Amino acid sequence: MMKSLFLSLLLVCVLFMNSFSEVQGKKWKGEGTTQNLESIVIGRCYDYIRIVNPAVGEKNCSEIWEAFKNAFINKDPCSILPKDYELFINLSLHTIPPNKSLFWENNQLLVNSFAGRGRRYMSLGDTLFGFCGDFLNWCGQANSTGLDYESCPTTEECENNAVESFWRMASITYAQHSSGVIHVLLNGSAVGGAYPEPGFFADYEIPNLQKDKISQIVIWVVDDIEGPDIDSCGSHTVKILENRLKTLGYDVTCTDNYKSVMFLLCLDYPDDSKCTLSSF
Repeated sequence: MMKSLFLSLLLVCVLFMNSFSEVQGKKWKGEGTTQNLESIVIGRCYDYIRIVNPAVGEKNCSEIWEAFKNAFINKDPCSILPKDYELFINLSLHTIPPNKSLFWENNQLLVNSFAGRGRRYMSLGDTLFGFCGDFLNWCGQANSTGLDYESCPTTEECENNAVESFWRMASITYAQHSSGVIHVLLNGSAVGGAYPEPGFFADYEIPNLQKDKISQIVIWVVDDIEGPDIDSCGSHTVKILENRLKTLGYDVTCTDNYKSVMFLLCLDYPDDSKCTLSSF
């Protein structure tokens, strides 16, 4: 009798542990949703339309948040598609000034500084739709209206996650609305090359540029001050990019270590040999 009871309890424990392991196995490898996400997104929206770029006019920031949230809430976090953000994009869309677009790969912080929050250039992160999502993380849960604050899927776990699909849609939109002289800032010290394939610029932005609205594409390849010179104009991956754009019929120019960007980098490395006046 005691042996039978012991076996029954053991079976219950095994079943419980298996069930617990399955639940634990559903946890993702990525960071969870940024705390206070709603307040941040709505706050950024008001900051943008009131302070950063009031020229965009009135926007309903509460509607923008609802559209953003409804793109991924109550859904399988690995089944979110770029088109799910269409309403959010439509509500937050505004004009990107001609000659101000600045595309990039592997140097986001540098681009943010160089663009000057839209004063010099308007990168994706300087648009309202990009500004709302910059440096944030988020995901929902299937059959739940709540956000997952513990973990979210990485792109390695599933490509159709909430954040990846958001930036794909934002990149497509940004490219479609860019015009005039297009600027591209690449990292010549990036491991694997300045122009990654696959990559957002290669896969979502170049295919969506509107050729009839673009007069020239200007590429800047800038090395990290203390980094190696891995890539440069006319060689390696940059040559692949130049050839691709020329084949598409664009007028393309390329400059290594563009002075204006180097001046900005040298603010943090004033004593480096690359930052002496004779280097410029």
